[in-house]
Amino acid sequence: MSLAQDRAVSRSWELARLILGQIFLHGSMAGMRMAAPLLALREGYSALSVGVLLALFSLTQVFLAIPAGRYADRHGLLKPMRLGVSAAMLGAGLAVAVPRFPMLCVSALLMGGATGVAIVALQRHVGRAAQDTTELKQVFSWLAIGPAISNFVGPVAAGLLIDHAGVWVGGTVGDSNGFRAAFLLMALMPLMTWFWIRHTQELPPVEHSALTKNAKVWHLLREPQMRRLLLVNWLLSSCWDVHTFVVPMLGHERGFSASVIGTILGSMAVSGAAVRVLMPLVAANLREWVVITGAMLVTAVLFAIYPLMLSPWTMGLCSVLLGLSLGSVQPMILSTLHQITPHALHGQAIGLRLMTLNLSSVLMPMLFGTAGLVVGISVVFWTVGAMVGAGAPVAWRLRPP
Repeated sequence: MSLAQDRAVSRSWELARLILGQIFLHGSMAGMRMAAPLLALREGYSALSVGVLLALFSLTQVFLAIPAGRYADRHGLLKPMRLGVSAAMLGAGLAVAVPRFPMLCVSALLMGGATGVAIVALQRHVGRAAQDTTELKQVFSWLAIGPAISNFVGPVAAGLLIDHAGVWVGGTVGDSNGFRAAFLLMALMPLMTWFWIRHTQELPPVEHSALTKNAKVWHLLREPQMRRLLLVNWLLSSCWDVHTFVVPMLGHERGFSASVIGTILGSMAVSGAAVRVLMPLVAANLREWVVITGAMLVTAVLFAIYPLMLSPWTMGLCSVLLGLSLGSVQPMILSTLHQITPHALHGQAIGLRLMTLNLSSVLMPMLFGTAGLVVGISVVFWTVGAMVGAGAPVAWRLRPP
């Protein structure tokens, strides 16, 4: 094997270890996001309380994302990851010790913040390690597969323990022992994250130029390309949120069972993961602004026809097509972000993007719910689709000069 081939294999293996580490940490949070609301409902808490609990997983990231990016810019990968792993283990461990609603809220804050800190550091490291724009698109496509896998692994593992662990020790299905076992697994999973990433080689520190030495993340907003990118990213992120929020309501109106509604939602996640597997193979032929603009136009059309689909099969088909469209966007967004941002501010730029996404995840469901009551669920779909379609020219202007 030549020296160049040996380096390529080493780089591929390092990326694989980072993806595995991301899967275990994100999977821990995803499992908690499924298990904690179930325990709250079992204890008799209202749907509003459960909604607040879920929002807390995103709320911490709104406030921590930019400081986490600044910390990653200064310290690299391993120190932020160590903090993220420790906070996730503490959050799930508290739920094991005191499985009560107030402690679940504390756990949600800790685990949401832990995931945010870790993902900023990971994305910064992977982007800086890429050699060119083609490799940027490839590595971010591979990295984006991690959350799709963890969103399956974490909830399924937690659900199996909730249903069966209590029975194994002489209890009943879904008893307190089952929940404690699920929380314990979520507390141990971040250890595997550290196992996989602990030997990662840190990249050389970035040399600050005169322009970036005292620059703050807010200075990035002076750049038109950054403002365009954040607007486009917010519009497309809102599509994920509105689909997750509205499809269960449409399915309920039409009398679909919970398993059918879950399958419709799951088909979007599966197709989103599938397109990210294929993208690295054709990354050299992809242009970021073309993919993003095309995704916005396709999404606008699908949102226009989605409320008109009356059967589970047609809604499922729309969901699959939406997954293919929206799943292609994140690697292109991150690739563009790294190209338009000074190296010394990559972490803060990623944090700024993460902050806007999580702020949207906290606020948009409440807005959708209010709008759905006033104008109807279908109008919410059509309004968001129209906004995304109108934003397509902004995405096209992301084209490099």
